[in-house]
Amino acid sequence: MLQTSHSSHSSASRLLDFGLSPGVVSNSAPVMPFKFSKEKFWLEPPSEKLKKQLEEELKLSGTNLKSHAWYHGPIPWEVSESLVVNEGDFLLRDSRSSQGGFVLTCCWEQEALHFPIRKTVVQSGETYSRAQYSLEGEAFDSVPALVHFYVGSQAALTLWSRAQINRPVNRTLPLSFLETAFSTSSSQRDLKGEERVCPIRWRATLFYSYTFCSAAAFMQIYVTFMKEFLMSLLVLCILQRSVVLKSGFRRKCQHPRLPVPRSDPPQDSASSDRDGYSELQPQSYVERLQAEEAPPTADSLGSEEGDVYFSPVVETASCFRPGRYHSALMPQENKPLEVGILRRVKELLAEVDPRTAARHITRTDCTVARILEVTPEMKRKMGVSSGVELLTLPHGQQLRLDLLERFQTMSTMLAVNVLGCTGTTEERAALLHKVIQIAAELKTTTGDMFGFAAVMRALELPQVSRLEQTWAALRQRHTEGAILYEKTLRPFLKSLNDGRESCPLSSTTFPHVLPLLTLLEKSSAVGEGSEPWETAEVGVEVVMLHLTAARTIAQLGGIYHSNAKSRLKGFQEQAEVREIFLTDFQMRLLWGSRGAEENQVLRYSKFDQVLTALSNRLEPPIRRR
Repeated sequence: MLQTSHSSHSSASRLLDFGLSPGVVSNSAPVMPFKFSKEKFWLEPPSEKLKKQLEEELKLSGTNLKSHAWYHGPIPWEVSESLVVNEGDFLLRDSRSSQGGFVLTCCWEQEALHFPIRKTVVQSGETYSRAQYSLEGEAFDSVPALVHFYVGSQAALTLWSRAQINRPVNRTLPLSFLETAFSTSSSQRDLKGEERVCPIRWRATLFYSYTFCSAAAFMQIYVTFMKEFLMSLLVLCILQRSVVLKSGFRRKCQHPRLPVPRSDPPQDSASSDRDGYSELQPQSYVERLQAEEAPPTADSLGSEEGDVYFSPVVETASCFRPGRYHSALMPQENKPLEVGILRRVKELLAEVDPRTAARHITRTDCTVARILEVTPEMKRKMGVSSGVELLTLPHGQQLRLDLLERFQTMSTMLAVNVLGCTGTTEERAALLHKVIQIAAELKTTTGDMFGFAAVMRALELPQVSRLEQTWAALRQRHTEGAILYEKTLRPFLKSLNDGRESCPLSSTTFPHVLPLLTLLEKSSAVGEGSEPWETAEVGVEVVMLHLTAARTIAQLGGIYHSNAKSRLKGFQEQAEVREIFLTDFQMRLLWGSRGAEENQVLRYSKFDQVLTALSNRLEPPIRRR
């Protein structure tokens, strides 16, 4: 049963319950200059040393729990209940019944609730493990990430309590002082008065569904469930310093701030010879938070500090405009798959070395994904500093759709060049080998996992993979390339899609975001077969692996930007080669100047038939009697 605070208990009686009086800590403890009340946590004027200690704690890295003012360390549950007095108030404290654990205390519907945070150790290998933290469902890599998610998304802490948090109660003493103050009281606490926590109840709907329905039906239920709640799981999980997007993409909650010092603190007989009680406030920290909340001025609008809040622009138009595209390789008006243009594209692919082609693809991929060439104005409109962060947010839908468009168009264009090669089988095998080499360069040299997945999809299309004579010629004449494809590239891509493989951060320019894109925009994704998460055996695990990876990827935009600049340093683009890897050019090549802007699903459904016809013409299907 849910346990709550009792309003009839006075603050003094709560202190006495665990060995504290309004001014002292038991008979054997040193005198402590503080007292509690139901409405406020009043402190006598502390020493300058304590003020500096608190400021130093709050200046620590955001990954350090001590840097968050809503973390109160070892305070007992009785004290925590006296601090959360308004709807949505919350704080984090150490668990007194589970060593190394944490409890989230909040006020909801005029009651103080306590939610233990579960810690789970995830084994990522034989020698490596990591901890994850959760309340009921989604697990996070750190406690601050968990708190920021529930504050920013306004999601219920548990389904049964429906409690929400939005207003942090900030500590006004350094943790070192609080640890000293409560170390004695914790040892004297009555053991039978166990810590108040809210029992965690699991949502059993999905598990009952799995028990009483078929595996396929269960996975359909699960995928639907995940699509509905996926965005809420991702939004703001990536933030480490604030519960408000720096762009000003605000939720219901306000920016967490410390209480403003009172000008008329209450007096009592015990402090008549002093200046009176006041709340301990690290002034520089408060002033900084107040400055962030202040309305933007004409001067601050041009500030480079990022303290000005803007509303991000929700894009609705694609960045690809094939109807307005002008190219030296094609006329202003062209028909689909014009022979002259196809011949020139095949010549360029044959002439260019694989590494140069991979660099052209990577340069364009990173530009479309807004990893490179992101201006301050683009950052202001996006509300974030990198496209890899934008694609995990609700207003990044258009970017996700554009990336899916580029992925499909690139793979289709490469497949057309293989299937459109009407020369000898050896010529097709040579072109197939070139495509394999480009995929290998994207994986190892440029670190573009998005481009790598697109090129690999061209090779794995059923219309290409069925060309038995061409693949046999590849194994005979380009044995090294065939082995590379079968033994290295294909297994690596499968591991990426299954969530079992991660890319080295030091060499990745564009991470493997395709599973996330298809998961979030399933209705717009065009492809053959089912995704890894649509199988009952591993579906849940694969989804969670990709969600965890997405939260990490979203925070690493700066690293991907630096890696891309480093990998492309000194690279000189070739105008014609650059064009054949542009999405606008590829759309015009495949569908012509008129058909390029038709509905995507309609375009690809028609073109799938074209690819099948080209494949059957090269190697007619064997009719079995």
